[in-house]
Amino acid sequence: MLVKDLINHIQDIAPLNYAEDFDNVGLLVGDNNSKVTGILVTLDTLEEVIDEAIAKNCNFILSFHPIIFKGLKSITGKNYVERTVLKAIKNNIAIYAIHTALDNHISGVNAMICNQLNLKNQRILIPQQQTIKKLVTYVPKKEAKKLREALFTAGAGDICNYSNCSFNVDGTGTFKANEKANPTKGKKGETHYEEELQLSVVFAKHLESKILKTLFETHSYEEVAYEVTTLENTNQTIGMGMIAELEQPQTETEFFNYLKEKMKVSHIRHSQFLNKPIKKVAVLGGSGSFAINAAKAAGVDVFVTSDLKYHDFFTAENTILLADIGHYESEQFTKNGLVALLTKKIPNFAIVLSNTNTNPVKYF
Repeated sequence: MLVKDLINHIQDIAPLNYAEDFDNVGLLVGDNNSKVTGILVTLDTLEEVIDEAIAKNCNFILSFHPIIFKGLKSITGKNYVERTVLKAIKNNIAIYAIHTALDNHISGVNAMICNQLNLKNQRILIPQQQTIKKLVTYVPKKEAKKLREALFTAGAGDICNYSNCSFNVDGTGTFKANEKANPTKGKKGETHYEEELQLSVVFAKHLESKILKTLFETHSYEEVAYEVTTLENTNQTIGMGMIAELEQPQTETEFFNYLKEKMKVSHIRHSQFLNKPIKKVAVLGGSGSFAINAAKAAGVDVFVTSDLKYHDFFTAENTILLADIGHYESEQFTKNGLVALLTKKIPNFAIVLSNTNTNPVKYF
């Protein structure tokens, strides 16, 4: 398998279209046409991780965090980023970062936290906007079934728990072909009237090129009339953070002890206890201060995240309990989840879970 083939599998899991604009995701180091000998899955890519990849005969590193986040003006080894990149290049090791593409996935980072905490009724906390598109096209009635089914096969027509969704309106289309045209219906220089169907389907934005390719290959017209629009509809399968529920309510102390046990943390920074039972939980792996108001609006009892600053705790305003468990700690199970997701896609390939602890934060 080549690097580019592996990347296709990874992007089937977490399309880069849904990564945040500020992020640096995708293939950061390596050649698309190199042959993959093995995949090492890690939370961070550091020099020690490159050494581990070499020892385990893995020349492709699937990393959650990107080692290259800001632009590099030189690669001379003067800092840990440049040293890591240099070592990867010298040893022909490709590095791919998935980061917020997986953060926004319904089975991604935050679902993995929910699963670790055995939370039920999981749903997205902050759905990503403008992720749904709609195709409207016009097709001869006799060809409508063929085109509709081809679009469904390409991934169009999925709405949450429903598939093969479309809307169809009978009508009459008109057109006149000029001398340079090669019409499949009607004659040059004459206005042609065709009984057509207006066919409408929605699709996820990362499928646009595939959907349009299917449309053009399946439709019989030389010039296909179509419209693609971006919808404002909320997409409940893509977005940051998750809301879920405990099986049974717990006291704040019980929940924090449970949280420490399940997430393997020794310390929790938190806002003032409210002496209320904990049932509804919001989680957001990594830096989650931007989602505090969303968690409050959702009416959750506690928001579990990391990297909260001093003034962030004031925003709890005695309406929600904030729990900061640490950045690494909140995302530590991500690499395990990635291995599971990738193994389902390519079960007969060497996929190795990194055992390098890359947490830079220590506690005394």
